[in-house]
Amino acid sequence: MNTCVNPQERKVYLVGAGIASLASAVYFIQEGHISPKNICIFEQQNVLGGSLDGAGNSEDGYISHGARMFDKEAYACTYDLFSRVPSLNDPNLTVLDDFNKFNKDTKFNRSNVRLIGENAERIDVLSFQLSRGDQLMLSNMMIQPECKFEKARICDCFSEEFFHTNFWYMWCTTFAFQPWHSAIEFRRYLHRFVHEFPHVTDLAGVRHSRYNQYDSITLPIVTWLKNEGVVFKPNCKVTNFQFEIIDGKKSVKLIEYKEEDKECNIDVTPIDLVLATVGSMTAAFSVGDNDTKTEIYGKDKDGSWDLWENLSKIDDNFGHPQVFDERIKESLWESITMTFKTPLFFDLMRDFCGGTGTEVTFKDSNWFLSIVLPKQPYFIDQPDDVQVAWGYALHPDKEGNFVHKKMCDCTGKEIMEEICGLLKFNEHKDEIIKSTICKGCVMPFITSQFLTRSKGDRPEVVPKTSHNLAFIGQFCEIKDDTVFTVDYSVRSAQIAVYTLLGLNYKEVTPIYLGEYDTRVLLGALATMIK
Repeated sequence: MNTCVNPQERKVYLVGAGIASLASAVYFIQEGHISPKNICIFEQQNVLGGSLDGAGNSEDGYISHGARMFDKEAYACTYDLFSRVPSLNDPNLTVLDDFNKFNKDTKFNRSNVRLIGENAERIDVLSFQLSRGDQLMLSNMMIQPECKFEKARICDCFSEEFFHTNFWYMWCTTFAFQPWHSAIEFRRYLHRFVHEFPHVTDLAGVRHSRYNQYDSITLPIVTWLKNEGVVFKPNCKVTNFQFEIIDGKKSVKLIEYKEEDKECNIDVTPIDLVLATVGSMTAAFSVGDNDTKTEIYGKDKDGSWDLWENLSKIDDNFGHPQVFDERIKESLWESITMTFKTPLFFDLMRDFCGGTGTEVTFKDSNWFLSIVLPKQPYFIDQPDDVQVAWGYALHPDKEGNFVHKKMCDCTGKEIMEEICGLLKFNEHKDEIIKSTICKGCVMPFITSQFLTRSKGDRPEVVPKTSHNLAFIGQFCEIKDDTVFTVDYSVRSAQIAVYTLLGLNYKEVTPIYLGEYDTRVLLGALATMIK
Protein backbone atom coordinates (compact mmCIF):
# COMPACT_ATOMS: atom_id res chain seq x y z
CA MET A 1 0.00 0.00 0.00
CA ASN A 2 1.39 3.39 -1.01
CA THR A 3 1.29 5.45 2.17
CA CYS A 4 3.03 8.50 0.65
CA VAL A 5 -0.28 9.99 -0.45
CA ASN A 6 -1.91 13.30 0.37
CA PRO A 7 -4.75 12.13 2.65
CA GLN A 8 -7.02 14.84 1.25
CA GLU A 9 -6.81 13.19 -2.18
CA ARG A 10 -7.61 9.69 -0.98
CA LYS A 11 -11.16 8.31 -1.00
CA VAL A 12 -12.48 5.69 1.39
CA TYR A 13 -15.40 3.35 0.74
CA LEU A 14 -16.99 1.51 3.65
CA VAL A 15 -19.45 -1.35 3.06
CA GLY A 16 -22.06 -1.64 5.78
CA ALA A 17 -23.08 0.99 8.32
CA GLY A 18 -22.56 -1.08 11.45
CA ILE A 19 -20.27 -0.13 14.30
CA ALA A 20 -17.16 -1.44 12.47
CA SER A 21 -17.65 0.98 9.57
CA LEU A 22 -18.73 3.85 11.81
CA ALA A 23 -15.62 3.39 13.96
CA SER A 24 -13.44 3.15 10.84
CA ALA A 25 -14.78 6.49 9.61
CA VAL A 26 -13.97 8.12 12.95
CA TYR A 27 -10.39 6.80 12.87
CA PHE A 28 -9.89 7.75 9.22
CA ILE A 29 -10.87 11.34 10.04
CA GLN A 30 -9.08 11.76 13.35
CA GLU A 31 -5.97 9.62 12.82
CA GLY A 32 -5.65 9.46 9.04
CA HIS A 33 -6.73 13.05 8.33
CA ILE A 34 -8.94 11.83 5.48
CA SER A 35 -11.41 14.48 4.32
CA PRO A 36 -14.87 13.45 5.64
CA LYS A 37 -16.47 14.31 2.29
CA ASN A 38 -14.23 11.66 0.72
CA ILE A 39 -15.62 8.93 2.98
CA CYS A 40 -18.65 7.05 1.65
CA ILE A 41 -20.59 4.48 3.68
CA PHE A 42 -22.88 2.05 1.82
CA GLU A 43 -25.73 0.45 3.74
CA GLN A 44 -28.14 -2.15 2.40
CA GLN A 45 -30.92 -1.18 4.83
CA ASN A 46 -32.62 2.18 5.19
CA VAL A 47 -31.42 2.51 8.80
CA LEU A 48 -27.88 2.87 10.11
CA GLY A 49 -26.11 1.03 12.91
CA GLY A 50 -26.22 -2.58 11.78
CA SER A 51 -26.82 -4.84 14.78
CA LEU A 52 -26.70 -1.88 17.18
CA ASP A 53 -30.33 -1.08 16.53
CA GLY A 54 -33.32 0.24 18.44
CA ALA A 55 -36.65 1.50 17.16
CA GLY A 56 -40.36 1.82 17.84
CA ASN A 57 -42.59 3.87 20.11
CA SER A 58 -44.72 3.47 23.20
CA GLU A 59 -47.95 2.98 21.25
CA ASP A 60 -46.81 0.26 18.87
CA GLY A 61 -44.04 -1.14 21.06
CA TYR A 62 -40.27 -0.85 21.00
CA ILE A 63 -37.89 -3.32 19.38
CA SER A 64 -34.19 -4.07 19.79
CA HIS A 65 -32.40 -7.05 18.27
CA GLY A 66 -30.05 -7.34 21.20
CA ALA A 67 -28.88 -5.73 24.42
CA ARG A 68 -25.26 -4.74 25.01
CA MET A 69 -23.23 -5.05 28.18
CA PHE A 70 -19.86 -3.34 28.61
CA ASP A 71 -16.77 -4.13 30.61
CA LYS A 72 -14.03 -1.61 31.37
CA GLU A 73 -11.14 -4.03 30.97
CA ALA A 74 -12.38 -6.03 27.99
CA TYR A 75 -13.82 -3.11 26.02
CA ALA A 76 -10.75 -0.90 25.74
CA CYS A 77 -11.20 -0.23 22.00
CA THR A 78 -14.84 0.69 22.51
CA TYR A 79 -13.93 3.09 25.30
CA ASP A 80 -11.34 4.68 23.01
CA LEU A 81 -13.99 5.19 20.32
CA PHE A 82 -16.43 6.63 22.87
CA SER A 83 -13.77 9.16 23.92
CA ARG A 84 -13.61 10.59 20.38
CA VAL A 85 -17.28 11.47 19.80
CA PRO A 86 -19.39 14.17 21.51
CA SER A 87 -22.37 13.12 23.59
CA LEU A 88 -25.86 14.04 22.42
CA ASN A 89 -26.89 14.71 26.02
CA ASP A 90 -24.17 17.32 26.56
CA PRO A 91 -21.91 18.54 23.71
CA ASN A 92 -19.27 19.46 26.31
CA LEU A 93 -18.92 15.78 27.15
CA THR A 94 -17.79 12.86 25.04
CA VAL A 95 -19.85 9.69 24.77
CA LEU A 96 -17.35 8.13 27.19
CA ASP A 97 -17.74 10.99 29.67
CA ASP A 98 -21.51 10.57 29.60
CA PHE A 99 -21.18 6.78 29.83
CA ASN A 100 -18.92 7.01 32.90
CA LYS A 101 -21.07 9.69 34.51
CA PHE A 102 -24.18 7.56 34.07
CA ASN A 103 -22.54 4.50 35.64
CA LYS A 104 -21.08 6.56 38.49
CA ASP A 105 -24.21 8.55 39.32
CA THR A 106 -26.79 5.81 38.84
CA LYS A 107 -27.61 3.57 41.74
CA PHE A 108 -28.25 0.18 40.18
CA ASN A 109 -30.57 -1.69 42.52
CA ARG A 110 -29.31 -5.02 41.25
CA SER A 111 -31.32 -8.20 41.45
CA ASN A 112 -30.00 -10.79 43.89
CA VAL A 113 -31.40 -13.57 41.72
CA ARG A 114 -29.42 -14.90 38.74
CA LEU A 115 -31.01 -18.33 38.21
CA ILE A 116 -34.63 -19.39 38.66
CA GLY A 117 -35.72 -23.04 38.94
CA GLU A 118 -38.69 -24.89 37.48
CA ASN A 119 -40.94 -24.00 40.41
CA ALA A 120 -39.93 -20.34 40.32
CA GLU A 121 -37.51 -20.90 43.20
CA ARG A 122 -34.41 -18.76 43.59
CA ILE A 123 -31.31 -20.86 42.94
CA ASP A 124 -28.30 -20.50 45.24
CA VAL A 125 -25.43 -19.74 42.87
CA LEU A 126 -22.62 -19.31 45.39
CA SER A 127 -21.34 -22.69 44.22
CA PHE A 128 -20.45 -23.15 40.56
CA GLN A 129 -21.12 -26.91 41.04
CA LEU A 130 -17.99 -27.77 39.06
CA SER A 131 -16.48 -31.21 39.59
CA ARG A 132 -12.72 -31.58 39.99
CA GLY A 133 -12.63 -32.90 36.46
CA ASP A 134 -14.47 -29.86 35.10
CA GLN A 135 -12.21 -27.51 37.06
CA LEU A 136 -9.18 -29.29 35.64
CA MET A 137 -10.55 -29.11 32.10
CA LEU A 138 -11.24 -25.38 32.41
CA SER A 139 -7.69 -24.86 33.63
CA ASN A 140 -6.23 -27.04 30.88
CA MET A 141 -8.27 -25.25 28.24
CA MET A 142 -6.73 -21.94 29.28
CA ILE A 143 -3.21 -23.39 29.35
CA GLN A 144 -3.32 -25.39 26.12
CA PRO A 145 -2.58 -23.54 22.84
CA GLU A 146 -5.55 -22.57 20.71
CA CYS A 147 -4.54 -24.87 17.85
CA LYS A 148 -5.36 -27.86 20.06
CA PHE A 149 -9.07 -27.01 19.78
CA GLU A 150 -9.42 -26.43 16.04
CA LYS A 151 -12.85 -27.68 14.88
CA ALA A 152 -13.62 -28.88 18.43
CA ARG A 153 -16.98 -28.17 20.04
CA ILE A 154 -17.36 -27.16 23.67
CA CYS A 155 -19.23 -30.42 24.29
CA ASP A 156 -16.20 -32.35 23.00
CA CYS A 157 -14.15 -31.00 25.90
CA PHE A 158 -16.40 -31.48 28.93
CA SER A 159 -18.54 -34.12 30.56
CA GLU A 160 -22.33 -34.09 30.15
CA GLU A 161 -22.61 -33.07 33.82
CA PHE A 162 -20.73 -29.83 33.10
CA PHE A 163 -23.70 -28.56 31.10
CA HIS A 164 -25.98 -28.89 34.13
CA THR A 165 -23.88 -26.78 36.50
CA ASN A 166 -24.57 -23.29 37.78
CA PHE A 167 -21.38 -22.15 36.08
CA TRP A 168 -22.56 -23.24 32.64
CA TYR A 169 -26.07 -21.84 33.09
CA MET A 170 -24.65 -18.42 34.01
CA TRP A 171 -21.64 -18.31 31.67
CA CYS A 172 -23.48 -19.53 28.58
CA THR A 173 -26.42 -17.15 29.01
CA THR A 174 -24.17 -14.17 29.76
CA PHE A 175 -22.36 -14.71 26.45
CA ALA A 176 -24.90 -16.82 24.44
CA PHE A 177 -22.87 -20.03 24.10
CA GLN A 178 -24.32 -23.38 23.05
CA PRO A 179 -22.63 -26.76 23.76
CA TRP A 180 -21.98 -27.27 20.04
CA HIS A 181 -20.23 -23.92 19.62
CA SER A 182 -16.52 -23.58 18.99
CA ALA A 183 -14.21 -24.59 21.82
CA ILE A 184 -11.76 -21.99 20.47
CA GLU A 185 -14.25 -19.17 21.03
CA PHE A 186 -15.14 -20.52 24.48
CA ARG A 187 -11.44 -20.63 25.37
CA ARG A 188 -10.94 -17.05 24.20
CA TYR A 189 -13.80 -15.91 26.43
CA LEU A 190 -12.24 -17.64 29.43
CA HIS A 191 -9.07 -15.61 28.81
CA ARG A 192 -10.70 -12.27 27.97
CA PHE A 193 -13.21 -12.34 30.83
CA VAL A 194 -11.27 -14.22 33.51
CA HIS A 195 -11.51 -11.09 35.67
CA GLU A 196 -15.32 -11.45 35.64
CA PHE A 197 -15.37 -14.93 37.18
CA PRO A 198 -16.17 -13.55 40.67
CA HIS A 199 -18.99 -11.43 39.19
CA VAL A 200 -20.73 -13.97 36.98
CA THR A 201 -23.28 -14.59 39.74
CA ASP A 202 -24.51 -10.99 39.80
CA LEU A 203 -22.83 -9.33 36.77
CA ALA A 204 -21.58 -6.58 39.07
CA GLY A 205 -18.66 -5.92 36.72
CA VAL A 206 -20.96 -4.99 33.86
CA ARG A 207 -21.27 -1.36 32.78
CA HIS A 208 -24.37 -0.01 31.04
CA SER A 209 -25.11 2.66 28.46
CA ARG A 210 -27.65 5.34 29.38
CA TYR A 211 -30.15 4.12 26.80
CA ASN A 212 -30.35 1.26 24.32
CA GLN A 213 -27.48 0.55 21.94
CA TYR A 214 -28.86 2.68 19.09
CA ASP A 215 -29.65 5.81 21.09
CA SER A 216 -26.46 5.61 23.16
CA ILE A 217 -23.90 4.45 20.58
CA THR A 218 -25.06 4.53 16.97
CA LEU A 219 -26.92 7.85 17.05
CA PRO A 220 -24.15 10.06 18.50
CA ILE A 221 -21.52 8.57 16.16
CA VAL A 222 -23.72 8.90 13.06
CA THR A 223 -24.68 12.44 14.06
CA TRP A 224 -21.03 13.47 14.42
CA LEU A 225 -20.02 11.82 11.13
CA LYS A 226 -22.86 13.52 9.25
CA ASN A 227 -21.96 16.88 10.76
CA GLU A 228 -18.37 16.34 9.62
CA GLY A 229 -19.55 15.68 6.06
CA VAL A 230 -19.30 11.89 5.69
CA VAL A 231 -21.52 10.61 2.87
CA PHE A 232 -24.06 7.91 3.75
CA LYS A 233 -25.73 5.87 1.02
CA PRO A 234 -28.64 3.86 2.51
CA ASN A 235 -30.62 1.36 0.44
CA CYS A 236 -27.43 0.51 -1.47
CA LYS A 237 -26.39 -3.13 -1.56
CA VAL A 238 -22.77 -3.77 -2.55
CA THR A 239 -22.64 -7.05 -4.45
CA ASN A 240 -19.06 -7.47 -5.68
CA PHE A 241 -15.66 -5.91 -6.35
CA GLN A 242 -13.53 -6.03 -9.47
CA PHE A 243 -9.77 -6.23 -8.98
CA GLU A 244 -6.52 -5.45 -10.70
CA ILE A 245 -3.05 -6.61 -9.70
CA ILE A 246 -0.66 -4.02 -8.24
CA ASP A 247 2.75 -5.12 -6.97
CA GLY A 248 1.53 -8.70 -6.92
CA LYS A 249 -1.51 -7.93 -4.76
CA LYS A 250 -5.21 -7.57 -5.50
CA SER A 251 -6.42 -3.97 -5.61
CA VAL A 252 -10.12 -3.12 -5.81
CA LYS A 253 -10.72 -1.12 -8.98
CA LEU A 254 -14.53 -1.18 -9.14
CA ILE A 255 -17.36 -1.44 -6.61
CA GLU A 256 -20.58 -2.97 -7.94
CA TYR A 257 -23.78 -2.17 -6.08
CA LYS A 258 -27.56 -1.94 -6.41
CA GLU A 259 -29.41 1.22 -5.47
CA GLU A 260 -33.16 0.58 -5.36
CA ASP A 261 -32.75 -2.25 -7.93
CA LYS A 262 -30.66 -0.07 -10.24
CA GLU A 263 -27.26 -1.54 -11.15
CA CYS A 264 -24.49 0.95 -10.32
CA ASN A 265 -20.71 1.01 -9.96
CA ILE A 266 -17.94 3.25 -8.69
CA ASP A 267 -14.37 3.37 -9.96
CA VAL A 268 -11.69 2.92 -7.29
CA THR A 269 -8.15 4.19 -7.81
CA PRO A 270 -5.04 2.48 -6.41
CA ILE A 271 -4.70 5.13 -3.68
CA ASP A 272 -8.30 4.68 -2.52
CA LEU A 273 -9.25 2.29 0.29
CA VAL A 274 -12.13 -0.17 0.63
CA LEU A 275 -13.28 -1.68 3.94
CA ALA A 276 -15.99 -4.34 3.82
CA THR A 277 -18.12 -5.64 6.67
CA VAL A 278 -18.74 -9.21 5.55
CA GLY A 279 -21.33 -11.58 6.97
CA SER A 280 -24.11 -10.46 9.28
CA MET A 281 -25.31 -11.63 12.68
CA THR A 282 -28.76 -10.10 12.17
CA ALA A 283 -29.28 -11.00 8.50
CA ALA A 284 -32.72 -12.31 7.52
CA PHE A 285 -34.25 -11.39 10.89
CA SER A 286 -38.01 -11.58 11.40
CA VAL A 287 -40.10 -9.57 13.87
CA GLY A 288 -43.47 -10.59 15.29
CA ASP A 289 -45.90 -8.83 17.61
CA ASN A 290 -48.64 -9.63 20.11
CA ASP A 291 -50.74 -11.41 17.50
CA THR A 292 -48.14 -12.46 14.93
CA LYS A 293 -45.42 -15.08 15.17
CA THR A 294 -41.97 -14.71 13.67
CA GLU A 295 -40.72 -16.49 10.55
CA ILE A 296 -37.43 -18.29 9.93
CA TYR A 297 -35.61 -17.27 6.78
CA GLY A 298 -32.36 -18.35 5.15
CA LYS A 299 -29.44 -16.32 3.84
CA ASP A 300 -31.23 -15.63 0.55
CA LYS A 301 -33.86 -13.52 2.31
CA ASP A 302 -31.91 -10.25 2.15
CA GLY A 303 -28.61 -11.24 0.55
CA SER A 304 -26.47 -9.90 3.39
CA TRP A 305 -23.95 -12.70 2.81
CA ASP A 306 -23.76 -12.27 -0.98
CA LEU A 307 -20.72 -9.99 -1.07
CA TRP A 308 -18.59 -12.34 1.03
CA GLU A 309 -19.82 -15.33 -0.97
CA ASN A 310 -18.70 -13.62 -4.19
CA LEU A 311 -15.34 -12.45 -2.82
CA SER A 312 -14.50 -15.88 -1.42
CA LYS A 313 -14.60 -17.27 -4.96
CA ILE A 314 -11.92 -14.79 -6.04
CA ASP A 315 -9.28 -15.47 -3.39
CA ASP A 316 -9.05 -18.21 -0.77
CA ASN A 317 -7.46 -15.66 1.58
CA PHE A 318 -10.82 -13.88 1.68
CA GLY A 319 -12.32 -16.58 3.91
CA HIS A 320 -15.02 -19.23 3.71
CA PRO A 321 -18.50 -17.85 4.47
CA GLN A 322 -20.20 -21.23 3.97
CA VAL A 323 -18.74 -22.32 7.31
CA PHE A 324 -20.94 -19.72 9.01
CA ASP A 325 -24.02 -19.16 6.83
CA GLU A 326 -25.23 -22.71 6.15
CA ARG A 327 -25.84 -23.96 9.72
CA ILE A 328 -28.92 -22.06 10.86
CA LYS A 329 -29.99 -24.75 13.33
CA GLU A 330 -26.73 -24.15 15.20
CA SER A 331 -26.78 -20.35 15.13
CA LEU A 332 -30.42 -19.28 15.57
CA TRP A 333 -32.07 -17.79 18.60
CA GLU A 334 -34.95 -15.44 19.36
CA SER A 335 -34.97 -12.23 21.35
CA ILE A 336 -37.96 -10.37 22.75
CA THR A 337 -38.57 -6.72 23.52
CA MET A 338 -41.40 -6.10 25.98
CA THR A 339 -43.14 -2.72 26.27
CA PHE A 340 -45.18 -2.44 29.48
CA LYS A 341 -48.01 0.09 29.76
CA THR A 342 -48.31 -0.42 33.54
CA PRO A 343 -45.64 -0.92 36.25
CA LEU A 344 -47.13 -4.24 37.40
CA PHE A 345 -44.55 -6.57 35.82
CA PHE A 346 -41.57 -4.49 36.96
CA ASP A 347 -43.02 -4.24 40.49
CA LEU A 348 -43.54 -7.99 40.68
CA MET A 349 -40.01 -8.64 39.42
CA ARG A 350 -38.51 -6.23 41.97
CA ASP A 351 -40.38 -8.02 44.74
CA PHE A 352 -39.31 -11.41 43.43
CA CYS A 353 -35.66 -10.60 42.67
CA GLY A 354 -34.93 -7.81 45.12
CA GLY A 355 -34.01 -5.44 42.30
CA THR A 356 -33.56 -5.13 38.54
CA GLY A 357 -30.77 -4.71 36.02
CA THR A 358 -29.26 -8.19 36.29
CA GLU A 359 -29.93 -10.88 33.72
CA VAL A 360 -32.25 -13.53 35.14
CA THR A 361 -32.19 -16.99 33.58
CA PHE A 362 -34.87 -19.68 33.85
CA LYS A 363 -32.51 -22.64 33.93
CA ASP A 364 -35.28 -25.23 33.52
CA SER A 365 -37.12 -23.35 30.81
CA ASN A 366 -37.47 -25.51 27.70
CA TRP A 367 -36.73 -22.37 25.69
CA PHE A 368 -33.76 -21.63 27.99
CA LEU A 369 -35.12 -18.12 28.44
CA SER A 370 -33.38 -15.14 30.06
CA ILE A 371 -34.75 -11.66 30.68
CA VAL A 372 -33.27 -8.38 31.90
CA LEU A 373 -35.02 -5.27 33.20
CA PRO A 374 -32.69 -2.35 32.33
CA LYS A 375 -32.56 1.06 33.93
CA GLN A 376 -35.48 3.16 32.69
CA PRO A 377 -36.02 4.90 30.35
CA TYR A 378 -34.45 2.54 27.83
CA PHE A 379 -35.34 4.68 24.81
CA ILE A 380 -34.80 8.43 24.49
CA ASP A 381 -38.45 9.17 23.71
CA GLN A 382 -39.88 6.68 26.20
CA PRO A 383 -42.71 8.16 28.36
CA ASP A 384 -42.37 8.04 32.14
CA ASP A 385 -45.33 5.68 32.52
CA VAL A 386 -43.93 3.10 30.08
CA GLN A 387 -41.27 0.49 30.88
CA VAL A 388 -39.21 -1.66 28.51
CA ALA A 389 -37.49 -4.99 29.12
CA TRP A 390 -35.54 -7.36 26.90
CA GLY A 391 -34.88 -11.07 26.82
CA TYR A 392 -33.77 -13.96 24.67
CA ALA A 393 -34.06 -17.72 24.34
CA LEU A 394 -31.26 -20.05 23.30
CA HIS A 395 -33.69 -22.89 22.47
CA PRO A 396 -36.62 -21.27 20.63
CA ASP A 397 -37.06 -24.48 18.60
CA LYS A 398 -38.32 -26.32 21.71
CA GLU A 399 -41.88 -26.47 23.05
CA GLY A 400 -42.54 -24.23 26.04
CA ASN A 401 -43.18 -25.46 29.57
CA PHE A 402 -46.64 -23.85 29.71
CA VAL A 403 -47.40 -22.90 26.11
CA HIS A 404 -46.87 -26.14 24.27
CA LYS A 405 -45.51 -24.60 21.11
CA LYS A 406 -42.07 -23.75 19.83
CA MET A 407 -41.15 -20.20 20.75
CA CYS A 408 -40.62 -19.43 17.04
CA ASP A 409 -44.27 -20.38 16.48
CA CYS A 410 -45.59 -18.21 19.32
CA THR A 411 -47.15 -14.77 19.20
CA GLY A 412 -46.07 -12.10 21.65
CA LYS A 413 -49.07 -12.81 23.88
CA GLU A 414 -48.16 -16.50 24.02
CA ILE A 415 -44.56 -15.65 24.92
CA MET A 416 -45.79 -13.46 27.78
CA GLU A 417 -48.05 -16.30 28.93
CA GLU A 418 -44.98 -18.57 29.10
CA ILE A 419 -43.00 -15.97 31.07
CA CYS A 420 -45.83 -15.51 33.56
CA GLY A 421 -45.99 -19.28 33.98
CA LEU A 422 -42.26 -19.55 34.62
CA LEU A 423 -42.50 -16.82 37.28
CA LYS A 424 -45.75 -18.15 38.79
CA PHE A 425 -47.40 -14.78 38.16
CA ASN A 426 -50.63 -16.66 37.43
CA GLU A 427 -53.05 -14.36 39.25
CA HIS A 428 -51.64 -11.35 37.40
CA LYS A 429 -51.20 -13.06 34.03
CA ASP A 430 -54.24 -11.62 32.25
CA GLU A 431 -53.51 -8.06 33.38
CA ILE A 432 -49.84 -8.32 32.38
CA ILE A 433 -50.60 -9.73 28.92
CA LYS A 434 -53.32 -7.15 28.31
CA SER A 435 -51.00 -4.22 29.11
CA THR A 436 -47.87 -5.50 27.34
CA ILE A 437 -46.62 -5.34 23.76
CA CYS A 438 -44.21 -8.22 23.21
CA LYS A 439 -42.24 -8.39 19.98
CA GLY A 440 -40.25 -11.48 19.15
CA CYS A 441 -37.24 -11.26 16.84
CA VAL A 442 -35.81 -14.41 15.25
CA MET A 443 -32.22 -14.08 14.05
CA PRO A 444 -31.03 -17.15 12.11
CA PHE A 445 -27.34 -16.14 12.13
CA ILE A 446 -27.03 -14.43 15.51
CA THR A 447 -24.33 -16.78 16.85
CA SER A 448 -22.88 -17.88 13.51
CA GLN A 449 -19.53 -16.36 14.49
CA PHE A 450 -19.41 -18.90 17.37
CA LEU A 451 -19.63 -21.91 15.06
CA THR A 452 -16.76 -24.38 14.82
CA ARG A 453 -14.16 -23.30 12.31
CA SER A 454 -10.63 -23.85 11.06
CA LYS A 455 -7.75 -21.51 10.41
CA GLY A 456 -8.45 -19.48 7.29
CA ASP A 457 -12.24 -19.64 7.49
CA ARG A 458 -12.20 -16.02 8.65
CA PRO A 459 -10.04 -13.64 6.58
CA GLU A 460 -7.33 -11.53 8.17
CA VAL A 461 -8.35 -7.88 8.59
CA VAL A 462 -5.90 -7.04 5.80
CA PRO A 463 -5.18 -10.26 3.87
CA LYS A 464 -1.63 -10.80 2.66
CA THR A 465 -2.88 -10.71 -0.95
CA SER A 466 -4.68 -7.38 -0.54
CA HIS A 467 -3.45 -3.99 -1.75
CA ASN A 468 -6.31 -1.70 -0.66
CA LEU A 469 -9.01 -3.97 0.81
CA ALA A 470 -9.70 -4.77 4.46
CA PHE A 471 -12.31 -6.95 6.14
CA ILE A 472 -13.95 -5.60 9.29
CA GLY A 473 -16.67 -6.66 11.71
CA GLN A 474 -17.41 -9.98 13.36
CA PHE A 475 -16.17 -12.34 10.64
CA CYS A 476 -12.55 -11.28 10.23
CA GLU A 477 -9.77 -12.89 12.25
CA ILE A 478 -8.20 -11.03 15.18
CA LYS A 479 -5.75 -13.03 17.26
CA ASP A 480 -6.88 -13.71 20.85
CA ASP A 481 -9.96 -11.47 20.67
CA THR A 482 -13.58 -12.44 21.29
CA VAL A 483 -16.32 -12.17 18.67
CA PHE A 484 -19.90 -11.21 19.57
CA THR A 485 -18.63 -8.07 21.27
CA VAL A 486 -18.74 -4.44 20.16
CA ASP A 487 -15.05 -4.31 20.97
CA TYR A 488 -14.20 -6.90 18.31
CA SER A 489 -15.75 -4.74 15.59
CA VAL A 490 -14.06 -1.57 16.84
CA ARG A 491 -10.70 -3.33 17.09
CA SER A 492 -11.06 -4.54 13.50
CA ALA A 493 -11.63 -0.91 12.49
CA GLN A 494 -8.47 0.24 14.29
CA ILE A 495 -6.38 -2.51 12.70
CA ALA A 496 -7.75 -1.81 9.22
CA VAL A 497 -7.22 1.95 9.36
CA TYR A 498 -3.77 1.87 10.95
CA THR A 499 -2.55 -0.89 8.61
CA LEU A 500 -3.87 0.49 5.32
CA LEU A 501 -2.62 3.99 6.13
CA GLY A 502 0.74 2.70 7.34
CA LEU A 503 0.40 4.40 10.71
CA ASN A 504 3.22 2.41 12.26
CA TYR A 505 3.55 4.92 15.09
CA LYS A 506 -0.02 4.16 16.21
CA GLU A 507 -0.49 1.13 18.42
CA VAL A 508 -3.79 -0.71 18.26
CA THR A 509 -5.39 -0.55 21.70
CA PRO A 510 -3.89 -3.52 23.63
CA ILE A 511 -6.04 -6.45 24.67
CA TYR A 512 -6.45 -6.69 28.44
CA LEU A 513 -4.59 -9.78 29.67
CA GLY A 514 -6.08 -10.52 33.07
CA GLU A 515 -4.51 -13.98 33.22
CA TYR A 516 -1.15 -12.32 33.88
CA ASP A 517 -2.49 -10.55 36.97
CA THR A 518 -1.98 -12.71 40.07
CA ARG A 519 -4.91 -11.12 41.89
CA VAL A 520 -7.23 -11.80 38.97
CA LEU A 521 -6.12 -15.42 38.72
CA LEU A 522 -6.51 -16.02 42.44
CA GLY A 523 -9.98 -14.46 42.37
CA ALA A 524 -11.02 -16.66 39.46
CA LEU A 525 -9.57 -19.78 41.08
CA ALA A 526 -11.25 -19.09 44.42
CA THR A 527 -14.59 -18.61 42.68
CA MET A 528 -14.20 -21.75 40.57
CA ILE A 529 -13.54 -24.09 43.50
CA LYS A 530 -16.17 -22.72 45.89
